[in-house]
Amino acid sequence: MRDAVPVGEAPLQIGSLAVGSIARRASGWWGMVTLVATEAVLFSYLLFSYFYLATQSGPNWYPAELPSFTLSAPSTAILIASSIAVWFAEKGAETGSRGRLVAGLLVGLLLGTIFVGLQLKEWLNKPFTLSAHSYGSMYFTVTGFHLAHVVVGLVILAVLTVWSTLGYFDRQRMAPVAIGALYWHFVDAVWLAVFFSLYITPHLR
Repeated sequence: MRDAVPVGEAPLQIGSLAVGSIARRASGWWGMVTLVATEAVLFSYLLFSYFYLATQSGPNWYPAELPSFTLSAPSTAILIASSIAVWFAEKGAETGSRGRLVAGLLVGLLLGTIFVGLQLKEWLNKPFTLSAHSYGSMYFTVTGFHLAHVVVGLVILAVLTVWSTLGYFDRQRMAPVAIGALYWHFVDAVWLAVFFSLYITPHLR
């Protein structure tokens, strides 16, 4: 039956399938929206726990040396710049510019990697550990969960960069790029909330 062809019609030619769904709002994009919403609830709970412990423990809950902006401020600027680079790449996909797409993804990947390095360096410079006290536990838990999400985002950007270099995407099939960009922008937005909560609010006491 599979070889039967209606009279007057040519056999169906099966070739390699293109990567990615047609249109920007594919089912995978809505799946990522759901994931982002779920992860946003997780981070909301973590930050709520941080502020709850801070209010219940009093001013002595914070360490003697409050969080420094020496590394956290540049890290924040770098992560914001990476989000701009990924947005630039996404616009390149929309206009059919492979060079712009690949360049934006590469810059975003590089800046994200620098952020991870700065975060690890800041961890090493901390005078306390995860098990030192409740503040240390919350600090490393919140920043650790965020760092894990950044690493996942870097893997996504790396895969998208390879696929973009190979020419897998165009104006019609760019859903994976939009999905990856959505996740990366979420990671950046979460860091702004973490930065404000862990680095700025202790200085506002």
